[in-house]
Parts: sequence; C-alpha cells; structure tokens
Amino acid sequence: MKHEKATPTAPTFDPPSKLQRDLLPRILEAIRHDAVPLGHRLPEASLARRLQVSRTPIRAALRHLAERGLVVALPNGGYALSRPAEEMSDSEYSSGSSELDAYCVRVAKDRVAGTLPSQASEADMMRRYDIRRPLLLRVLNKLAEAGMVERRPGHGWLFSPLNDNAAIIEGYAFRRIIEPAAVLEASFAPDPAWLADMRRRHEATLMRPWNQNDSVALFEMNCEFHEGLMAASGNRFLVLALQQQSRLRRYSNYSWRYGPERVAVSCREHIEIIERLQEGEREVAAALLRRHLDRAREVSLSPQEPRS
Repeated sequence: MKHEKATPTAPTFDPPSKLQRDLLPRILEAIRHDAVPLGHRLPEASLARRLQVSRTPIRAALRHLAERGLVVALPNGGYALSRPAEEMSDSEYSSGSSELDAYCVRVAKDRVAGTLPSQASEADMMRRYDIRRPLLLRVLNKLAEAGMVERRPGHGWLFSPLNDNAAIIEGYAFRRIIEPAAVLEASFAPDPAWLADMRRRHEATLMRPWNQNDSVALFEMNCEFHEGLMAASGNRFLVLALQQQSRLRRYSNYSWRYGPERVAVSCREHIEIIERLQEGEREVAAALLRRHLDRAREVSLSPQEPRS
C-alpha cells in the first residue's frame, strides 16, 4: 500500500539546542526499535521517561523531526509518524554533525598537544583550520555548550584548562566515592526503559566500525550513562557534581588516543553494569562500577601514543 509523504513544515528560526540534537537520533532509534506503525501517535510522556528528560525538549525535538518530514503535527496536538521507520536514514537528522565533530576533535587534539593556546581569536582559528566563520562559530558554540570554551569580549575565545595527572587522580578518586554509593542509595531507581535504551546504544557502538570522529558521540554517551546513574538516585547534587567532572574530562576524551580496543572494553563494562541493574543486583553493579572507574583511571594515566 502506497503512502503519502508528509510535507515538511516551515522551518523554525530557532536551531535545535545541544540537548535537542542529542535527542533526535535517540527518538528515531526508539521508533525503529518499537516498530512504531505509520500514523501512530508518538507518546511524548513515555519518550521523556525513557530518555530521562522532561517533555519540553522531547516536544521540541519532535518539532525539528517534523521540519524534516519524518513526523507530522496532529490537529489536536502531538505528533505522529509520517513515514515508515525503516525508510528513515540517519543523515536526515544528523546533517553536518560529522563535520562539526571532526572539527571538535581537531580542536581538542590541538589543545591537548599544546599547539592551540588557551586564548585565540576567530581570525586565528579560521586560518589554522582553513574554515569559514559561520562553520567555525557552529564548532565553537558546540564546544561552548559543553563548557569547553567561552566567548571573551570582542572576538576572542577562552578555552577551559586541561587536566594534569594530579587532577585526573583526584577526579577519579572523587567519582569512586560518589558513583558506587549512589547506586546503593535507598532512593536509587533507574527507569527500566532508560536502562534498555542505554544497553541498545552501547551494543550499537560495539557493532559499528570505529572512527576517531566518533570520540565526541562516545564521550557524550559515556556522560549520559554515568550521569543517568546519578539521576536515578534522586539526588540533584550528585548529578551536578558529576557534570562538573564531565566538563573537566572532555578535551582528553574528545582527543581519543586509546584506539578501538578501549572503546570495546568500556562499552562491555557499561553493558555488564546495566545487566546487573536490570537483574536488581545493585551491590554487584556498584562493585563493577568501582572496578570500571579504577580501570579508566589507569588508562587515563597511561603514557600511550596517539592512535588512529
């Protein structure tokens, strides 16, 4: 049976935020996994619970998917699937993201190598990276959303400090205290749908060939996993503390130097923790989380050469 493709709505003047951009592929992944039928109303509330966000960014992300003709706005509110899920290609929601990530990786590598100073003008960076100003601003704004750089008066930008070995050791010691403890809190209650979503995303990462530009998406997924565990404790201060640690680690993780083998190890360790949580074995999960952090600390301190 033939189906009509929905006419994309008029484009919005507000580009998607970082959170909304991150949600686009995850919403589409959920639609594919659930085999949502054509014309079926998309449940905003269940998507919000599944992805551990409020309904507001879910609704905004759906609006951006509607602009691409993937979903359609309903007369009485909400959105419905306008095209079969199997026909949706990743490029329809991630246009330009790979190019942005490639430049983010280059900036991170240069900062870690010390060839990019802590302060730089847009003109200097345009020459360094042979990039036009509109694209450079998109790169810098993406890094700014992650807390890696901030605009200075005029046209200059200030990059956040890099971690030294002492900071790495202290950071992992702090995380070793709070993360396993959060899992053992009486209030700890991870959403089963979120655990299942995290597991699928990690398994999908294991299946894909590794590309160095994937280090951005890998680290953001890593942050979502660890911060999601903190959020499941119901303690907002634990989440804020871990988010600060994530900001400090972004440069070294965007500038990935550990090769695809470490990617696989990290993903498998996360999956093992998820499996134990799905079985209700919180004490085992906390012990596995502690071991995972210890191993990550050792890797972060290892004097490895950059790898492709």
